Amino acid sequence: MPKRPNLLIFMTDHQRGDTVLPEHPCLTPNVEKLAREGVTFSETFCPSPHCCPSRATFFTGLYPTRHGVWNNVCNDQALSRGLKPGVRVFSEELREAGYRTVFDGKWHVSVDKGPADYGWEETFVSGGRGEHHGVAWEQWKNLQPREPGREREHGEILRPGWGDYTLFGKREEEAPAGHDERVVEHAVDLLPRLARGTEPWCLFVGLIGPHDPYQVHRRYVERYRLEDIPLPPSYCDNLEDKTRVARRMRRQYWSQLSETEVRDAIRHFWASCTYLDELFGQVMQALDSTGQAEDTMVVYLSDHGDYCGDHGLFLKGIPCFRGAYHVPCVVRWPKVIANPGRRTDRFVTLADFAPTFVEASGAESTQRYTGRSILPLLQGEVPSDWPEEHHSQCNGVELYYTQRSVATHEWKYVYNGFDEDELYNLNLDPHEMRNLSADPSCDAVKREMAQRMWCFAYREEDAAMNPYGTVALCPWGPGEAFPRLQ
Repeated sequence: MPKRPNLLIFMTDHQRGDTVLPEHPCLTPNVEKLAREGVTFSETFCPSPHCCPSRATFFTGLYPTRHGVWNNVCNDQALSRGLKPGVRVFSEELREAGYRTVFDGKWHVSVDKGPADYGWEETFVSGGRGEHHGVAWEQWKNLQPREPGREREHGEILRPGWGDYTLFGKREEEAPAGHDERVVEHAVDLLPRLARGTEPWCLFVGLIGPHDPYQVHRRYVERYRLEDIPLPPSYCDNLEDKTRVARRMRRQYWSQLSETEVRDAIRHFWASCTYLDELFGQVMQALDSTGQAEDTMVVYLSDHGDYCGDHGLFLKGIPCFRGAYHVPCVVRWPKVIANPGRRTDRFVTLADFAPTFVEASGAESTQRYTGRSILPLLQGEVPSDWPEEHHSQCNGVELYYTQRSVATHEWKYVYNGFDEDELYNLNLDPHEMRNLSADPSCDAVKREMAQRMWCFAYREEDAAMNPYGTVALCPWGPGEAFPRLQ
């Protein structure tokens, strides 16, 4: 193994995993260059369709059952205010091993503790200590009612009593620098100063794009012709065999959008990703100018995805469809990667990065990780026991639900404690259109997937296994795990 690398982590927010793949129409030339020089992990997933639990998993290497963050920590519906006592963030191990660790951008892991409490030097932090994202009752008194007779505008969702919402739009070219521009400006300024030091370094660059609403400069939107934007293959799904909450979300909100508006929303989302790619290019240019690119592991990824029109939905949430869970992941480390330009479909989750960084840095950790280091995959090796499945854990967003899922390359099972379950044959139905959960001929597969789910739940100390009559709703309970574990 070469000397300990510098670590440059570039994390976007809400970006779908397919937007960085070469077959996708989204224009991301800088990430494509990174992919040519590195490895693309095309099957990378987050544990939950929400910023806070997924970011907590990235920083700790643990799933929500063990790190304790389940939904937005910054409002009064939070199930926790941050990480459980004793849970460590990889920056602590790196700092103890002699790294300089610098945090720049979005945190959103705890409101009681900031990055500095976990070994980071802070430059600019959003979603941090003491921040509040909720709405006070007094604010509703000032909500202006919609003018009678005013027609719905392009891309607008009418929400009586909540305030109408515009999903996408063009940002003024002369608009002042926003969050992401500031973060990138700091990173570009920091890199040469980090390079002048004698210790290895880790720089986290956390953006908030392409998070909704998709607001982006016109010049990026105009790189995509509206007539060339296809509707997603699952857009025609009537959701009749899906959960009631998915049907309600589409009927109440997204059905207001015409097909043209749906295409335009997708166009703005792609344009936002293109803009982020340009910002990423600025950071990479700054890294190249330091002369340390060969000695730096660069990781480009996101915290979670966006439905972006899949099944007629947008944003993310309880519907457990791939778009909200599949995230981009491209890694470059010139001195380690075998056969650069490769693409692997081995399953990777956000829990795999903390152990990767700890191993690459030569640090040690006493934390029992959910994930495992991806260094063998970078070197072109596949351990014989590499996971053949990935899991999700969700206890809700600002509305509470209990949901767990497990997926292999062939099957996906979703246990919905609040509704009927879901089962998809991904070989025949990659867009999750036909729910086979109620098909008796699939019971053997469904039982095996439930066993896989409970085995993972056992290892991760999941408490969602109470046997009481009103909550023991999975067709096969936790006892199914133990024959498989023996």
